[in-house]
Amino acid sequence: MSKSARAFWLACPGSGEIRTEEVPDPGPGEVLVRTLHSGVSRGTETLVFEGRVPESQWSTMRAPFQRGDFPAPVKYGYLNVGVVEAGVPELVGEVVFCLYPHQTRYVVPAEAVTVVPDGVPADRAVLTGTVETAVNAVWDAHPQIGDRITVVGGGMVGLSVAAVLAGFPGADVQLADTDTSRERIAASLGIGFATPDHAATDRDLVIHASATQAGLTRSLELLRPEGTVVELSWHGDRQVAVPLGEHFHSRRLTIRSSQVGAIRPDRHRDYAERLQLALTLLRDARFETLISGRSSFEDLPATLPRLADGSLPALCHVIDYSGGN
Repeated sequence: MSKSARAFWLACPGSGEIRTEEVPDPGPGEVLVRTLHSGVSRGTETLVFEGRVPESQWSTMRAPFQRGDFPAPVKYGYLNVGVVEAGVPELVGEVVFCLYPHQTRYVVPAEAVTVVPDGVPADRAVLTGTVETAVNAVWDAHPQIGDRITVVGGGMVGLSVAAVLAGFPGADVQLADTDTSRERIAASLGIGFATPDHAATDRDLVIHASATQAGLTRSLELLRPEGTVVELSWHGDRQVAVPLGEHFHSRRLTIRSSQVGAIRPDRHRDYAERLQLALTLLRDARFETLISGRSSFEDLPATLPRLADGSLPALCHVIDYSGGN
């Protein structure tokens, strides 16, 4: 027998709707999850919402449980926390994280869910996917003890990276952002803050997460000779000019890409281990400051346009569910 569920779909670029779907009973090795909270990953999801995923990236950008195809109609999302209601007996009753879109109930293979550890509130656990991205970025950046590190861009991803780096042994970590309200968040994480024009220079490492051309340019300017920028932004279909003249070659600077879809081979970790590490890090209450707002699932068709056009400022915007269908 199947159960009904409600799911958020992008009907066409710039317009979403809630649809009713049928959810089957879980089969062997599967679980039925009732969603408690999901999260909007503002940078990526608003690009999807606006239909700005380049055709060349349609395959790469598919979410694990996406339905439909870019640009639309498509059911997209990957920050979901719920409780297992049926299926594999040892998981029933557990609160789990899953890379699933915004939907009230769903059935997935048991290996697709990760139990949220004690000490991590369910709503904070929606940050898992973003903290996993931050963990991967830090692995790619390969910081050293005592490094001078700047994170340019204080959005959801940039602040997650800053939170992971906070307290790194001997490191001087600074957040640079044009929005001075980020100074309070930086202070709560225990790191420094400056506007880009006044950011510290001679940095060993800069992690760029502003998704702007100006941010990437400034990131290069902040480096010491032989320094590295880790480019964590995803620019969608925008063309970005990189200033490779002036001092780029003479100072022997490096730009290194980072993307959550691949793990450095020398880390010798798999995706499940990386996800588990992200959940463990979320025991730190400092991550709570990354949750900037919340709204109900039923309001998603009105909420996403506001997140996309910036009229609803957000880091991680939590979607709350009640009842499950």
